[in-house]
Amino acid sequence: MNGESHEHREQRIQELWRTLDTRSEGQLDLGALKKGLRKIDHPLKNADDLLHDVLKAVDTSGDGRIQYNEFRVFVDHAERELWQLFNSIDKDNSGALDKGELRAAFSRSGVTISSAKLDQFFDEVDVNHDGEISFEEWRDFLLFLPAGQSNLRGVLSYYSATGNVNQEGDVTINDTLQGFGYFIAGGLAGMVSRTATAPLDRLKVYLIAQTNPKEATIKAAKEGAPFQMIRNFGRPLVDACKELWAAGGLRSLFAGNGLNVVKVMPESAIKFGAYEAAKRAFAKIDGSDPKHLQPTSQFLAGGIGGVVSQCVVYPLDTLKFRMQCETVSGGLHGNALIIQTAKKMWKQGKLMPYYRGLGMGLAGMFPYSAIDLFIFENCKNFVLARKARQARCHEEDVDMSNIVTGVIGATSGAISATMVYPINLLRTRLQAQGTVLHPPTYTGIVDVTRKTIQGEGVKGLFKGVTPNLLKVAPAVSISYIVYENSKALLGLR
Repeated sequence: MNGESHEHREQRIQELWRTLDTRSEGQLDLGALKKGLRKIDHPLKNADDLLHDVLKAVDTSGDGRIQYNEFRVFVDHAERELWQLFNSIDKDNSGALDKGELRAAFSRSGVTISSAKLDQFFDEVDVNHDGEISFEEWRDFLLFLPAGQSNLRGVLSYYSATGNVNQEGDVTINDTLQGFGYFIAGGLAGMVSRTATAPLDRLKVYLIAQTNPKEATIKAAKEGAPFQMIRNFGRPLVDACKELWAAGGLRSLFAGNGLNVVKVMPESAIKFGAYEAAKRAFAKIDGSDPKHLQPTSQFLAGGIGGVVSQCVVYPLDTLKFRMQCETVSGGLHGNALIIQTAKKMWKQGKLMPYYRGLGMGLAGMFPYSAIDLFIFENCKNFVLARKARQARCHEEDVDMSNIVTGVIGATSGAISATMVYPINLLRTRLQAQGTVLHPPTYTGIVDVTRKTIQGEGVKGLFKGVTPNLLKVAPAVSISYIVYENSKALLGLR
């Protein structure tokens, strides 16, 4: 086999046995096998599940131990199969495999593998890093490949199982948090998107704080003039823009954005970081790939990411809303207003005012985050899978343009925001109660809901939804574009 003499082969196999049999007992149980593999630094050394399969395959007597004669038979059979597979890949009969031959072989066998994973596999098998895989390197790396899997699909499965085990024996998914990379990407995404859409967020909060319908609209409705009522429908937006501008010009439109950035960086970072962590946890439970989770797991992971982030930044969120509702013409601005608002809230009940509406916030955030991330991930996977089929390559080797990412993000954000908007409105009113722009106060969730419907009707629950959608669509779109590009820049998948 590969020009190796019988004597040399016998000597090599005996030497391997002596190396594995560190206790010199003439047999190997699971512990001894594991210790021996660690001694030769074999990739199976920490893969306990695979080691059980190897022990079962080699131990033909079924006594839980491997004797030399059993080991000898196993090695003979394994090396013959690996030699046949090696020769089927080595099309130029050079006695070595280059990366092109390996890529072509995977393609012929119908196995789709990303360029990154192929490069990683090749580098690990090519021990001397000369750019080619010799049969010796191929044999030594794959010697304990489970019986009946001596094909490229089995090789890839074997490599994936051994490659995701660290030296402590803990499974590590390839999407690990590399230096808090996901948190950094999420923080950047939140900061850029919120700053870009700050005026629209300001407009939304201003409209939510208003509890009295405009007289012109009420009059038109009472007089049965539907066209006049429709014409007056957009007037609150125009009037609100004028009033905000009068309160402080451009600065007024960005009131609270400093707090927003301070809030949204950790919020977005924690949301995306917790989401990625939840995906890996559910993937471990489901036994699936984090990129292709079960729909229920995907939905729950998104919801968990949103809830965790909301709990952490909720006090800042409340402070921002109340500050925006205290911004009036001739009044305080900037840091002075932030400090005054914070002191006023503390006097009203210490920490309690900062957490008003938290229950409503969590009730709205879970479905919002879950729906948003669920729609985005599934649409993204659909687009990538379609492009991969067209290009006949792995999904990791195709890119999704920023335009497509933005469109998908805007769609997912608009749908999720509209579905939970009434909850968001009620939460905001609980947070802003007792301010200049929103004087009414409430005893709780039931009270704010009752008063809102009594005073403004059911449509009052959707007050400010138009600027909210105008804000959410570009904000989520920008957020996903920055997040996906930041992940690529940081080498995250």
